[in-house]
Amino acid sequence: MSAADPSLSRLRHDLLTPVNHILGYSEILLEDAPPSTSADLQKIHSAARSLQSLISTHLGGTSTPPRPTAPAAPPTERPPLSGRVLAVDDHPDNLDLLARHLRRQGLEVETATNGLSALECLESTGFDLVLLDVLMPGLDGCETLHRIKSSPATADLPVIMISALDEIASVTRCIEAGAEDYLPKPFDPTLLRARLSACLEKKALRDAERQHLETIETTRRRLDKELTEAGAYVRSILPPPLDSPLRVRWKYRPSSELAGDSFGYHAIDPDHFAIYLLDVCGHGVGASLLSVAAINMIRSGALPETDFRRPGQVLAALNKAFPMERQNNLYFTLWYGVANTAARTLAYASAGHPPAVLTSLQNPPKRLSTEGLIVGVLENTPYKEASHPIAPGDRLFVCSDGCYEIQPPGGPSWDFNGLVDFLAAKSRNAEALDQLEIHALSMRGSGSLEDDFSILAVEF
Repeated sequence: MSAADPSLSRLRHDLLTPVNHILGYSEILLEDAPPSTSADLQKIHSAARSLQSLISTHLGGTSTPPRPTAPAAPPTERPPLSGRVLAVDDHPDNLDLLARHLRRQGLEVETATNGLSALECLESTGFDLVLLDVLMPGLDGCETLHRIKSSPATADLPVIMISALDEIASVTRCIEAGAEDYLPKPFDPTLLRARLSACLEKKALRDAERQHLETIETTRRRLDKELTEAGAYVRSILPPPLDSPLRVRWKYRPSSELAGDSFGYHAIDPDHFAIYLLDVCGHGVGASLLSVAAINMIRSGALPETDFRRPGQVLAALNKAFPMERQNNLYFTLWYGVANTAARTLAYASAGHPPAVLTSLQNPPKRLSTEGLIVGVLENTPYKEASHPIAPGDRLFVCSDGCYEIQPPGGPSWDFNGLVDFLAAKSRNAEALDQLEIHALSMRGSGSLEDDFSILAVEF
């Protein structure tokens, strides 16, 4: 009869099981035994070890590895382990012995006598670790492990397989299927504690990592919601299209949730109409807050000692109100113009901003800029202003640099000259701004632009 014969393997298993129980219980008793009884317990333990060796030798099993002599005195005090463990074994005595070992380690233990019962326990109660016997009738350990790892609720739960030494092939398959480790029978208390401690520590680290990722995801969703709401607020303060006293239309396409561009227009008095567009460096919350603050200050007329009919004064007052060292080193460019509808003139000043483009039926496009320094860099910077006549039918386009600084994939970037030519050709078209946006997106070759896209069209 060969060593691999199933009937011999079963006989060896049946003979070793009670011997292993004697070894296990004697070791537990020796840990707490008084000196008067420890000598007798040592003899029982030694005899069991000898019998175990004889069975393994004469019945052809895998040799039992050397095992430390049972302790004659309690071991050095170690901190208890913490966790909830499910122990699964079809043999009641094996299960009782294992549960005793686990509880002595400080663990909370529940038991199951077969694979189906184990799966039912895992559905109803949270565990930190499963100790699972390989050889069980019905649903064996390998199939039970497969079902545990196939369920999203328990896929990350560490499982330690329990096996006899001649079941190593089955153990190997279980390790490949996701088992964390294995324990040979009979249990060595030191090895048992080491494997338990390692698996529980890994489980705690995985749980902490999962909690951390969940916190990050919750925070991300909250921030996304807040950014969406902030973006909606920024868009809500943009003025509606206007038909009187001037006809004003606009296009606004932020490159992210919160843009650094903003603009506005309003009547200062019956004869003067203000038009303005600014672009804060960068994107995001800081840029958007500065943009909204500056626009609201212009719209509300909240700059002291400033004549809002004088573009140069407005830029100088803004430069004084928003020094970049008090704005987290953010600055902005701005074009500000005032149309005198009675005198048919347009006064304007710019602070590092692209020129506005004035188109007319009689003349080529005119670029309107005073080339002033960006707002917030130098205190007490003077800003020059200029004036240009306007005629009925003239159209003014004020934009941010995101309307023309577009890098096509594999091609040269579009420049301001290209924008001027486009506006000159399309300025009479009622859909000019829509066509410009479509053109910019087609050049970019994607659904988003690198920078905020903002442009005003004013017809005088």
